[in-house]
Parts: sequence; structure tokens; C-alpha cells
Amino acid sequence: MPNTEHDPITAPATVERLLAELTPREKAGQLNQRLYGWQAVERAPRGGFRLTRRARAEIDRWGGLGALYGLFRADAWSGRSWHDGIRPEERAEVAALVQEEVARAGRHRIGVLLSEEAPHGHQALGGTLLPTNLAVAAGWDPDLLTEAAAAVAAELAASGVHLALVSALDLLRDPRWGRAEECFGEDPLLAAELTRAVVTGMQGGHDGAPGADGVAVVLKHLAAQGEAVGGRNGQSSVIGPRDLRELHLPSVRAAVEAGALGFMAAYNDIDGVPCCANRDLLTGFLRAECGFAGVVMADGRAVDRLTAMTGSPEAAAVAALEAGVDLSLWDESFALLETAAARDPRVAELVDAACRRVLTLKHRLGLLPETPGPPRPVPGRERLTLAGHTTDRLSRRLARQSLVLLHNPDRLLPLAPPSLTKVVLAGPNAHDVTAMLGDYVPPLPASSALSLEHALRRALPHTEIVCPPGPPSRADLCGADVVILALGGTSHRAYDDDFADNGAVAGHAAVATAGEGVDLADVSLPGGQDDLVTAVRARSACPVVAVVVAGRPHVLTTVTDHTDAVLWAGYPGPHGAAALTDALLGGHEPVGLLPFTAPRHSGAVPVRYNDRHAATDVYRDVPDPVLFPFGHGLRYGTVAFGDLTAHVSERSVRVEVGLTNPAPTEAEVIVPLFGHRTGGTVLPRRRELLAFRRVTVPPRGHLTVAWELPAARCFAEGATARARTDLYVSDLRTTIRPHQGSEDMAWHDNGDTTAAEDGPRPGYAPALWQGRWP
Repeated sequence: MPNTEHDPITAPATVERLLAELTPREKAGQLNQRLYGWQAVERAPRGGFRLTRRARAEIDRWGGLGALYGLFRADAWSGRSWHDGIRPEERAEVAALVQEEVARAGRHRIGVLLSEEAPHGHQALGGTLLPTNLAVAAGWDPDLLTEAAAAVAAELAASGVHLALVSALDLLRDPRWGRAEECFGEDPLLAAELTRAVVTGMQGGHDGAPGADGVAVVLKHLAAQGEAVGGRNGQSSVIGPRDLRELHLPSVRAAVEAGALGFMAAYNDIDGVPCCANRDLLTGFLRAECGFAGVVMADGRAVDRLTAMTGSPEAAAVAALEAGVDLSLWDESFALLETAAARDPRVAELVDAACRRVLTLKHRLGLLPETPGPPRPVPGRERLTLAGHTTDRLSRRLARQSLVLLHNPDRLLPLAPPSLTKVVLAGPNAHDVTAMLGDYVPPLPASSALSLEHALRRALPHTEIVCPPGPPSRADLCGADVVILALGGTSHRAYDDDFADNGAVAGHAAVATAGEGVDLADVSLPGGQDDLVTAVRARSACPVVAVVVAGRPHVLTTVTDHTDAVLWAGYPGPHGAAALTDALLGGHEPVGLLPFTAPRHSGAVPVRYNDRHAATDVYRDVPDPVLFPFGHGLRYGTVAFGDLTAHVSERSVRVEVGLTNPAPTEAEVIVPLFGHRTGGTVLPRRRELLAFRRVTVPPRGHLTVAWELPAARCFAEGATARARTDLYVSDLRTTIRPHQGSEDMAWHDNGDTTAAEDGPRPGYAPALWQGRWP
């Protein structure tokens, strides 16, 4: 059946008129995005730019173009750099050139969708970077992310871009996966709220169209790619329909509710069905159940990969189209839809349905002739510069929020700058700027970001900073007040790396220890860093502090056992070194919370807080496989939690907790509410995140945090009168039972608030997204 049976909106008259006039070839052209954008333009001999022969041939073939990917992309895979790439001040000119050439090539002057990678900032020369998703998730602040996403979108819009490809839907289910940094952690509620923030910020519009400074978002990757067996990128996700709905689809629902205009179908298969050919997922769930009315783009060359299932490229294209894919990415097979449609009227109807959705999106973005309403602002350098300044300011704030204090038993941190006469800084990330940035980043302008060494020297101008190129010698360590070890990993792609046809690292990476294509069997710290830690500890007479900058959960057992403090950052971006230095020296307090479970041993992964069974005392050689739980994070000062209460009514549960700040300065506090729900028809998860909030407690003040939650969120599926839910905030616990006919009959275990029996064991994952799987 054609996908039109599930289209929730009626296309504008302009779209229907065009659809009636387009030839089968022109329609197929609207569904194709075969070109690598950086190969579409070149510098003209007399100045300016011109189309390449390859781009001219593609545009002429279809009488237009559906979309063009990565026109401004600059990185090791594209090969573009400051030497030969498109500079920020040239973007508007190049975008205008491409639009005019595409419009002129067609009979109807239909514009082309320009799509760009923007997972944490625009991957283009001069694009302003944010911390990676994993770092942002540690700050638990959707409001700030909304602002930052809006600023990135303004940069894209000022460059003439229409579609931002943004990672948001993947959950960190296995730390062996190289793309862990692209996840908003392992919890579906936290990820869903941050995904909602991305859509709200980047699109910023109403009535289904982005605002003047917004762009349409294509969210990656639908669905369950983080569930791939063994953490192997793009492979089979072994997962049942219940876990799929409870864990991986909440972010999708949140995005649709926020008005998302695009999704990207993932590489992986679910129960043997590739996501790009999964009609139940892309049409049944996304369109029919969620009411999504935008476009679905396939991941790069994912449609061509279906040939292994279908037996031919044409059959692969039809399978993807029938499932609900509207727009391909670099695929050869989708170009065969013209032929397939000529042979089969059913395929022709499917092509019409997909083309209608693409044209409707172009209508919303002002790319169709005779599009009503005011035109979108003209791209320009002044707009771009202003937006970049805003993004940079917000990136600095996100970097400060992203830091997590994992270990500080004797309160060594913060260090007192006046007492520091000699500091030794060592480790693989001491000198490296790119280790702060993550994957999917352009080359930065010279001196635009600091290494940890430079940040320390700037902050401590009167202190001797010893920063050896390798492990510190005894002479280096002699007389030191503190040793700081800069540990972790990097997702930096070298220009001489080998890449697969979809841009993932292929074979041995020269530098990267994480990122797309860098899955690991062992998530211990790479490069013998544990040996470095033990050697420095043995040689040092002074305290040792570890700063871990990484894009995945590493095993930090040795680090914790042999250092006096551990500060974690998940690729905090270009301002990361300054933020880390400021936190080490007490300039600001790290209050972030881990968005994942940190394993104690590499052989014990994956271990998650939404698991239904405890992993404790299962492995005889690792009886406690969790080093730090999801939601763990210390702070320098003290904030007291008290008076946890819950009141149950028929449809809702009101939960309140008090916070007291004894300090003379205000305190930023992240307040997660966890639950353990029993008494239903499904084996309960050990912990579930039911709600969270980031608040500011005034100096020497008190604040009450309150949530009004749906009762269905707070009690187990199929809960009976005997059901109960234990609620946890910090080390407090209270118990609730379902409403029994009136509010006076609600059970609260006598309303007592007690300390949790096993201490603060924050947990994971709401199971409120019910409903049938198509």
C-alpha cells in the first residue's frame, strides 16, 4: 500500500500542482541526494565559484535536485581544510550559486535542500562548536541546550542551509560503541527531554515551519542503533518490542511533539529487519501512531546496503521507499526508482507520496516558486558572525556544566592557586586541543582553542608548570605540589586516515580511540594509561589528580584507586580546557551528574541502570561491576536534601523535596527523581528516572522542588492495589501506592521519609510510553 494512507496532513495546493506537472524523472530527482556537496563546487579561474562537471551532470540529469549534502563540510574525510575549503565569508555566495543553478536547470525553478552535519555545531570551516551530546547530557539542562541549539541553527540559516543533521536518538547502551559521544546518555527520559530541546531550539518556528533564524532538523538515528550487539556499529539490535518502545522510542515521540521535520533511518536491523526497510517503524509507528508529517532520510548508502537482503539495487530502493524512506543519501539504488515506477503503478504511487512530502518541506522552507508569505532572511556574513558569537558564549556555559567530579575523598579539590609553586601536568591529553572536541568537527582556526597545558599556564602565570612530552621523571616530580594527569581518549580524525564510503574510519586509526568506526572490544583507558597512573603514583610524594576527557565510558578503576581526585569531561568542546582549569582551581564548582553507568571492569559491559536484574555478585571475578552509577556526581560544597513527600491522586502524583544551601553563594543543583516500581505485570527495572530538574538554590537559602507527574509514570504497568513505588531523591526515600478511590486512601507508608536502605542508588528509565507496536 502507498504511504499516503498514513499521511496526517494535506499538501498545499502549490505542491499538488507541481506534483501533477513533474515528470517521473523529475519526481525521482526530488528523492535523490547522491552528491557529496564538497565535490559540487570549485573555485573559478577568475575568482568566485562555479559548479563542477559532476554537479552539473547530476542536476541536468534530473532537471533539478532534491537535496545536496555537505556543501560546506570540512574535515579529514571530505579532505577540505582552511587551505581549500569554503570559508565562512564565502558560504552565502556559494549557497546562492547552487540555488540559482539548480532552479535554472528545472522547468519549475524548484530549489534544493542544503543539508549539513551539525551534531554539536556546524561541521564547516568557522563553524562554532558545542560540547558533544554526552558532555551536554552531564549538565542535565534542556533550557540551556535549547538556547545553544537555536544559536547553531542561526549560523546554519545565515549560511543558506535548510536541514541540520543532528544526532539525538541513540542511547548509550554499550560503551564499546565508538559513537557513544553522540548519545545523550543511557536514560530515555533524559535523552527525550534533551532531544526535545534540540528540536525546539533549532527549528524555533510555528505551524510546521522553522522560524526566520531556524532550520529543519533531521534527527539521527531511527532506531535503536545504540543497541547493536557487542557495540558494533550498524549491526543487529537484539531487542524486543517492549524495550524498543520504553528505551529507544521516547526521544522520537518527544521530537515529533516538538515539531521535528525530519528523521534519519539507521543502518542497523531490529530483529532482522533493517531500519531503512522497516515499514512498521517508519510508517506504522512514526507516521500513523505519532502523526509525523515530515521527511525520512536514509543514512548514508544505507539503501544500497539493502541489496544484501533484496538481491538487487532496484528492489532495495523499492523496499526502502515502501517502508517510508523519502530521501536517500549518496545511494545509487534510489536513482533506479524512475525505472521501477514505470514498470509498477504501485511504485509510482509511492514515489508520488514521497515526492509530496519532500515538496511540502520545500514549500515550508520557501524553496518552491510562488511560495506565499514573507521570504526567509537572506544569508549573509553579518548574520553569521552575530550567531557565531552567541553560539560561542553558550558553548562556554555548556562546557562548565558538563564537568563531573567523580572522586574527591579527602576534598583535595579545589586546589588553592596561592599554594601552588610547582605543578606537573602529564598524560596523552595534556597538550592536545583536538582531544577536547569529539567527532564530526571541522579543523579549527589556529589558536582558537586552548590545550589543558596552555589553560593552566594562563591561569597560573606565577607557578612553575612542568609538562613533559612523556611520563614525568623523578626530576620532573621533585618538589611538585600536585600532579595533574590528563587522561582519556580522542575522536580526532587524521587527514591521512582511511575512510569507508560513508565517512566512518576504516581500518587502523592514526589517532582516534573513539568516534564513528572506532568500536572497541576493551574499554580500558587506551595506550597504557593505567600503567602511567600507577607509575606516577609510585613516584610522587604529592597528591595526584586525574582529569579524564573521553567520548565513552572507560574503566576508571585503576585511576580511582591510585589518585586523590578524578574530574570527568565528555569532550567539552573548544572551551573545555578553560572550564577544566577553572574547576580544578575553584573558579566554579563542577556539579554535573554522569549520564551513564561507569563500569568497573571491561569484561562486565554492558551494564545499565535500566536493567531488570542486578549485575552484582554475578561475575565471580568482578562481584560489583559498577564503579560509578548513573547519576553519580560530587560537588565541592554541601547542599542538604530533606522532606521528600509524595501525594497520590487518581490521575497524578505530586512529589516535593526540599533543598538547603548553607553556603554564602548560590548553588546550582541537579535534582533527579528515581523510582522502583513493583506490583505490575512486567518484571520491574531496578531503577527508573521519573523526573529531573536543574535549579539554583539561593545563598543560605531553602528551595522546594515540586513535580506533578502522571500516575501512569509513577506506577508499574498493570499495577494493582497491591502495587508500590519507592521514590528516591539523593539518599531519601518514600513509598507510594495507587490511589484507592479517594485521596484520603492513598498509601504513603505512613508518609515517612527515610534514608534509602542502600544509600543513594539513583536509577533509570521511565516506562510511560505505552501503546501497541504496529
